[in-house]
Amino acid sequence: MDDAGANVTPEQYIAERLEQYQGWYDKKSVIMKAKYLRMRSMSVVGGSLVPVLINVPYHANVGGVSIVQVVVTLISLGVVISLSLENVFHYREQWKNYRSTEQLLGHEKFYFRTRVGRYHGLNDEDAYRLLVERTEEAVAAENAATLNTMTTASDASDSRKSSNES
Repeated sequence: MDDAGANVTPEQYIAERLEQYQGWYDKKSVIMKAKYLRMRSMSVVGGSLVPVLINVPYHANVGGVSIVQVVVTLISLGVVISLSLENVFHYREQWKNYRSTEQLLGHEKFYFRTRVGRYHGLNDEDAYRLLVERTEEAVAAENAATLNTMTTASDASDSRKSSNES
C-alpha cells in the first residue's frame, strides 16, 4: 500500500478499524431493534385494547368525565405518538442497515483470514488492499443509506407541511 495506511498491518487494521466498526454497528443495531420492537409493541397492544375498552360496560365518572373515555383517549394518543415516532426515526430501517453492515464486516474478516471467496489466490498485499477497500466501502454505503433514510423522512415531513399550509 503506498499511502499513509501502509504502516498499518492487516491485524492492526482488523483490530483497530474493522472490529471497532463491527462492534459499533452491533451495539447500534441492538439499540434500534429494541426501540423498534418497543414502539411496535406499544402500538399493537394499545390498538388492541381500545376496541375492548370501548365495549366495556363501565360507567364510572370522575368530575363528569368517563374514566373509560379518558383511558381510551390516552391509549389512542400513545399509539399515535408511537407510530409517528417510528415514521420519524425509522428504527426498523436503521436496525436492518446496522445489522447487515455488521454482518458484512464479519464476513469480510472471515473471508480475508481464510482466503476464500474474493480473497482466494490473492497475495497478502492485494488481499489486504481488498479488505480495506471493501470495509471502507461498506461503512460509506451504510452511512449513505442512513442519511438517505433520514433525509427522505425529513423531505416527506416537509412536503406534508407545505401541502397543509397551501
